[in-house]
Amino acid sequence: MSLVEINFDGIVGPSHNYAGLSLGNIASASNAGDTSYPRAAALQGLGKMRHNLALGLTQGFLLPLPRPNADFLSAIGADGSEDRRLLAAAWSASSMWTANAATVSPGPDTGDGRCHLTAANLVTMPHRSQEWPDTVKQLRLAFADPAHFAVHAAVPACFGDEGAANHMRMGTGHGAAGIEIFVYGKSGGPFPARQHEQASRAVARLHGLDPARTLFVEQNPDAIAAGAFHNDVVAVANERVLFTHELAFADPEGTYAAIRAALPEAEIVIVRPQPSAWPMRSSPTCSTPSCSPCPRARWAW
Repeated sequence: MSLVEINFDGIVGPSHNYAGLSLGNIASASNAGDTSYPRAAALQGLGKMRHNLALGLTQGFLLPLPRPNADFLSAIGADGSEDRRLLAAAWSASSMWTANAATVSPGPDTGDGRCHLTAANLVTMPHRSQEWPDTVKQLRLAFADPAHFAVHAAVPACFGDEGAANHMRMGTGHGAAGIEIFVYGKSGGPFPARQHEQASRAVARLHGLDPARTLFVEQNPDAIAAGAFHNDVVAVANERVLFTHELAFADPEGTYAAIRAALPEAEIVIVRPQPSAWPMRSSPTCSTPSCSPCPRARWAW
């Protein structure tokens, strides 16, 4: 089977700003109230996409969502007396982070041979929980051929799902059947674990994945406490290579053994920090800012 890997970026929206709405995101909190530059950010993103195209890569993009979100404001009965953070959530431009748009399983892994995509509900944070209905509309436009694609709505809101940020795929090649690794959290100390195990299992069933080639792995609670609630901050995979921080998983050795058992060709590269960087929570690895307005937010064009 001949497959094409497509890189998708989210275009930065005009309401991009820093409100510090993302509990557990240390970078978000530390940048709250800083001046944002939406136009410059959007142009920077477009420049990066053009660079990918110049390299011969296939590049796609998702558009900014309608903001402020009038439906959200109506649903909370906004009348000016509401918490300012709820108003900020209605302006959020955080859909630019496409790693949270959906979980994607390519055709070689699925029961019906189609590429399956499930929009992420992102229910842990109010400013992100409103994204998926508009995101799924864009996905159904981008992947419209039902002979090759199946785009699913988000799983029920009782199970938090963060999309591809907590999902990895490994294999000997893009066109060969691979293994899919879902990484969920149970405890993050002072911060919430955003990916629910049952959300991951629901997505795997919706995609028709082979249970023998599907792994469910727990995040290290210390990683969540350090701000790495999205697994892709501390572990990423492509084809047969897994590149991971040694503290990414609750049971690292068990995780590596399960991966090697399912994919003997796997190459696992483990990053071990210098002693001065320990413990992990003293050296935050999350670098994803939240993007929504607050009373201190400022724009510059």
